[in-house]
Amino acid sequence: MADLLWGDVSRFFDPDVMGSLPDLRVPDASVEGWQAVLDLVEARGWHCRYSEGETVLPVPRAETVLSRPADAECPNLRVWPTADVLAIFRFQEDGEIDFDVDLRELQSQERLDVFCDFLREIGRCLGKPVFMDAEGDHGHPVLGFDIDADRVVLLAEPPAR
Repeated sequence: MADLLWGDVSRFFDPDVMGSLPDLRVPDASVEGWQAVLDLVEARGWHCRYSEGETVLPVPRAETVLSRPADAECPNLRVWPTADVLAIFRFQEDGEIDFDVDLRELQSQERLDVFCDFLREIGRCLGKPVFMDAEGDHGHPVLGFDIDADRVVLLAEPPAR
């Protein structure tokens, strides 16, 4: 059974309501947690592309990425859990794993299921919750992976139409 039903949560996936790139995050992370995510991407065989600025490079170890100089370009890792769904991880700090998804790619039950599976994989791998906030509304999650429930759950009421 699906974690979430499209009819119940479609407002949380409306780019006009949430912003097209909501903020996803795993709080209380570490370099080891970042490395676990990199290892998960490889283990699952998800297509990915690591870049620093416009330069595409092999995926480095997390400690290498996170120890770059403060004035260096913020690297990112693009991960495709399926060909039609993209998550972009941004290595801004080691204390929080943060990434974006494009809500315009998540406009059906099928894509929502891929998204929930992706959050569940990350949450299980790290043993931590994974939260989704509206774009620019950090700290106010609307849904996320709940460790105890072992599924993605709503954390707020959908916005009114």
